Amino acid sequence: MKEIQDIHEKSGYTYGSPRVHAALKHQGRKVSEKHIARLMRENQVWVGDITYLKVGNQWRYMATVMDKYSRQILGWCLGKRKGVKLTLLALNRAVASRRPRGPVIFHSDRGIEYAAHAFRDRLKALGYIQSMNRLGKMTDNAHMESFFHSFKSDAYHGFTFSSEQQLRKQIRKYIAFYNQEQLHSALGYQSPTTFELGLSA
Repeated sequence: MKEIQDIHEKSGYTYGSPRVHAALKHQGRKVSEKHIARLMRENQVWVGDITYLKVGNQWRYMATVMDKYSRQILGWCLGKRKGVKLTLLALNRAVASRRPRGPVIFHSDRGIEYAAHAFRDRLKALGYIQSMNRLGKMTDNAHMESFFHSFKSDAYHGFTFSSEQQLRKQIRKYIAFYNQEQLHSALGYQSPTTFELGLSA
């Protein structure tokens, strides 16, 4: 587990089990990729980020938390203000939906919404380890950027939302599809929900 954590950290938390398996193989370690996948699942990495969305002529902000390994969206929050209250609500909803048993690494960018004392204190109280993008390495949070891109391409651009309620309904609908039905090449063309069921089997 320690070797897996070291490799994962050096990759900027970007390596999945296939690359970790390859790295361990180069180090002379003989272990199956399936076993590595299970160990990585126990040592969870969550990622969080914020994006901008428009309702009429006004901006709204959506904070989202994803299980990086399974791509499952665990929690999200939509609000009028971009701040620590927004990111805390998204985090707390993720905790309520998942209640992980093992250690969790929470990764985000270096924005004040995640660097604020209130957010750091909440992670500490949960026993989570905070991780942030390396300076100048925006791709460290590529999974969240990919989700936002997919959401905006599939369910936001080309739509007009005259009320926040309409936007919330669209977000809920898309996240349900994304978690339960959307096929991900990185997951062997399975949905996040199906992939997680396979890991727990």
